[in-house]
Amino acid sequence: MPSPTSDLLRPLQRAEYDQLVALGVFVGEPVELLDGALVTVSPIGPPHASTVQRLNELLLPRLTGRASLRIQSPFAAGPLSEPEPDVAVVPLGSYDTAHPNQAYLIVEVADSSLAIDRGAKARIYAECGVPEYWIVNLSERRLEIYREPMGGSYQQSLTLNEPGAELTLLRFPDVCLRLDAIITC
Repeated sequence: MPSPTSDLLRPLQRAEYDQLVALGVFVGEPVELLDGALVTVSPIGPPHASTVQRLNELLLPRLTGRASLRIQSPFAAGPLSEPEPDVAVVPLGSYDTAHPNQAYLIVEVADSSLAIDRGAKARIYAECGVPEYWIVNLSERRLEIYREPMGGSYQQSLTLNEPGAELTLLRFPDVCLRLDAIITC
């Protein structure tokens, strides 16, 4: 049951958030819009940044001409959310006037953000129909793979934690990555 205070709050719409961003309201404030609320984003440390860089270097040459790779860029996730996933593999297209609202794969690199990545973000991405969602869990040195979105959850989950483990992208089965290429010592 919602609290009396939450009944008085109106969620911020994504269109309103985009207008505020265009006006420069959030310059210097690391925030994302999740479920109509502004959520503070933690600063990015070296392990997080290095993992995102490795994913970029692994995926970009294999997907060039077949999909666009967006790094820490906005994703239009319905009327109340605009997360900025660490990596998003989206359909080819021009995103000069609007952020993509479809993705083949979204990857979040988690150290301090694991609860949000497993909770609100997983639900938001499933609701949008993102067929494959990965969480690179740095603290536990494993990759969590979520597939088969239905409503607000993923029906299939798999965890890889063996260094030699390999995985393929659902949408691009010819793209195979080794876990130890993503998560290093």
